[in-house]
Amino acid sequence: MTSPTTDSPTTDHPATNSRSAGSPDPALRLLAQLEEVVLGQETVLRQLMITLLARGHALLEGVPGTAKTLAVRALSRGLGLDFGRVQFTPDLMPTDLVGVNILSDSGFAWRPGPVFADLLLADEINRAPPKTQAALLESMEERQVTVDGRTRPLPGPFTVFATQNPVEYEGTYPLPEAQVDRFLMKIVVDYPPQEAEAAILDRHEAGFRADDEASYPIAEALERDALLAMRAAVNGVHMDERVRRYVTGIVRATRDDSAFVLGASPRAGVALFQAARAEAFLRGRDFVAPDDVKSLSFPVLRHRVVLTAEAEVEGRSSDEELRSLLETLEAPR
Repeated sequence: MTSPTTDSPTTDHPATNSRSAGSPDPALRLLAQLEEVVLGQETVLRQLMITLLARGHALLEGVPGTAKTLAVRALSRGLGLDFGRVQFTPDLMPTDLVGVNILSDSGFAWRPGPVFADLLLADEINRAPPKTQAALLESMEERQVTVDGRTRPLPGPFTVFATQNPVEYEGTYPLPEAQVDRFLMKIVVDYPPQEAEAAILDRHEAGFRADDEASYPIAEALERDALLAMRAAVNGVHMDERVRRYVTGIVRATRDDSAFVLGASPRAGVALFQAARAEAFLRGRDFVAPDDVKSLSFPVLRHRVVLTAEAEVEGRSSDEELRSLLETLEAPR
């Protein structure tokens, strides 16, 4: 597990007048409500929101019972969007996910699968066989599915939040590198601090139930139009050329680092660029600061690099090596 400070939000900078008409206020209000549902996981919730605003997908990894599914369910409750959930199992077929044409008296009728949702929770994604994971890959990258030679577009806000358990391997299939690379971020869900864990029991004593969305203290939903407006605003956040070169430098440095047998791809640079713009937007700025890039390098890159066998034997983690790498690179001022 990574330390709680690895992915901590960057320090605030003075806000400037936004270049776009969008405001982060609806997202910040929703975040505040989510923090009342999922206690002690503020960084996880913020990174989920960044993923949503950056029009990406996120992979949540943590041991059972750390509120991975609860976090996504609470987010879906706070969004005025269509929500779909799939429990991935070894016998899950591609048609169970994307849909199927069914023969009826009047011909073939299209029955869409749960992937045709604004927000899809892919629970325990690594339990599905490669063929089903390949079907999900097209929807994540192209935002469309192809069935029987016909391509069908997915909803505009389409976002995948997938969960996986890092300690249980029986009955699981490793995610292909091509699919892992499609996730904007890999969010590590650690144990909550002691105070939050105690407050969880207090919350259940007061009647909260994780399986009862009506008990979630979420009063205001973030509507589709507000989400789309904020996504457009994120695209208006400026990144100075020096900061863009900093992003490129970080990504390229992972390929030259002796601790990695595989470095990050150019797609990783695009992901870091867009995630940093979403973070700047949430902080009310119309420009990206180097600290935005540095703090988000961990969730954006940790699943895109592969440690050498020597580094793994020595017990080093991707986050530790990324931290060492970032210390060698000078950030623009």
